[in-house]
Amino acid sequence: MKYTLRTSFAAAVTAALLLTASHAAAFTPGHAPTTGATQSDVTLVAMPQKKPPKQYWRTKVRLQTDEAPGTIIVDTNNRYLYLVEGRNKAIRYGIGVGREGFGWSGVVKVQRKAEWPGWTPPPEMIARERKKGHILPAYQEGGIDNPLGARALYLYKGRSDSGFRIHGTNQPWTIGQNMSSGCIRMMNQDVEHLYERTAIGTKVIVIGPGNKQGEVSYDDRGVDILRTIFGG
Repeated sequence: MKYTLRTSFAAAVTAALLLTASHAAAFTPGHAPTTGATQSDVTLVAMPQKKPPKQYWRTKVRLQTDEAPGTIIVDTNNRYLYLVEGRNKAIRYGIGVGREGFGWSGVVKVQRKAEWPGWTPPPEMIARERKKGHILPAYQEGGIDNPLGARALYLYKGRSDSGFRIHGTNQPWTIGQNMSSGCIRMMNQDVEHLYERTAIGTKVIVIGPGNKQGEVSYDDRGVDILRTIFGG
């Protein structure tokens, strides 16, 4: 596995200016949630939006990889998800990943997709949250305050549901952080973008603890300035 971010100072400045302009309207300004309460895996009420750090905004990058177009590479170490588009081309998204003890790795496939999915918390999460004083529902309908957000991609190992998802979130401030129970979180506008470009059967490589994904060759060479300016 090879991972580098190599952009010149001038290119980095140019990219920052371009991304600031192109993404300025993509977020709803707001404030971070009030701190002080016991941390929970989920937020059951939609909170005001807050931008994640700029480095986790969706962008087009120059990615060298042997993986076929359409493949999803999830780099949990650097908290990026890549959608391979072709030779030296990918879309990079910022993600939130599993906190310590909840990280994982492997090769799975998307076998189900859902818009505004309902959420059934696993029994172990219900028990864990109860100890913190948080009572979770047995099931929650999809909607703006649902922890799975606007879209969900269900990850399977063979015919078995892994229990992990790539999904949206009503906690956009967690993007770039290790806070989930193992699922891959994305901003709602980003998971909608990925959802439209992902087919059933898509290969998903999750790089993380244990290195169960095996050898994966990918080299992030930074923002693709020409594609960012001219599209394509």
